Order: sequence, then C-alpha cells, then structure tokens
Amino acid sequence: MISETDAAYIAGLFDGEGSISYKQYMRQKPHNKKPYPIWQIRMEISMTDKSVLNWLHLTLGAGTLNIKKYKSEYTKGWKRQWRWRCCSRDAYYVCLLIQPYAHTKIEDINKIIKHYSHLPKNTLKAKVINIDNYKRKINEKSYNINSLVDLD
Repeated sequence: MISETDAAYIAGLFDGEGSISYKQYMRQKPHNKKPYPIWQIRMEISMTDKSVLNWLHLTLGAGTLNIKKYKSEYTKGWKRQWRWRCCSRDAYYVCLLIQPYAHTKIEDINKIIKHYSHLPKNTLKAKVINIDNYKRKINEKSYNINSLVDLD
C-alpha cells in the first residue's frame, strides 16, 4: 500500500494531467461472423517530465511507462513526451487508491470501481509470474503454476 500523501498527490496529478477512458464498443475480428462488445478501461498521464511519471510508475507498481510517439510531421519541433498507462484491473487498483482524493475525474473513477465491484478485494492485482522462479523451475522440469506466482 502507498501513503495517503502519495495517493492524494496521484489523485491531483490525474485530476490535472490525466485521462480516463471507460467505454464499450463493438469489435469484429476476421474469424468471427459478427461483432461482439468490448470494454476499453484505461487510465493514462502524458507529460514532458519523465521523473514524475517514473515515480508514479514505481509507487503504484502498475501500468507501463513509454515514450509517446508522434504521428504527424506537424509535431516535429515538440518536446518529447512520456506516457504512463494502465488498463483493466490495474486501473481498478489505481482507482481504489485515489478515489477518496479525486475531484474532477471522480465520475469515471466510480464507473471503473463499479464495473469491477464483483471482484473480491484480495484479487486487486493480477498474479505476476516471478521470472527468477520461472527460470529455476523450468530448469528443474517440474513445477506448477502456483509456485511461479509472485504475490508481492
């Protein structure tokens, strides 16, 4: 868990610089005959100061941090931007942390929390496989998936 001060700072960062996407759309893949509904649940912050986003990424332990790619010649002289982004259950985890401190994005945060409200609170973060355990167990040739999971 993170401190209340950090959670409040992250909530303020999202209120000022962040965006939250919570929408459903129809998607059709080539192998399917008809489209089906897909949820897009995403939180992101883009800015030119990498150190703030690096701190955010390390503090939350969720999401990805990458350089934001520009797609047009018009943006050639712009400063480099960095983007932190998380999706789905990681977004749910972040929303639970910042909900008490959020103001302008509170409606979207509440929608994400309601969307995942059926999940038990002890399954907030997805199970992550620890790569060191994975390599060791693969070399032993005998393992089960629960021994590879890193619950920290």
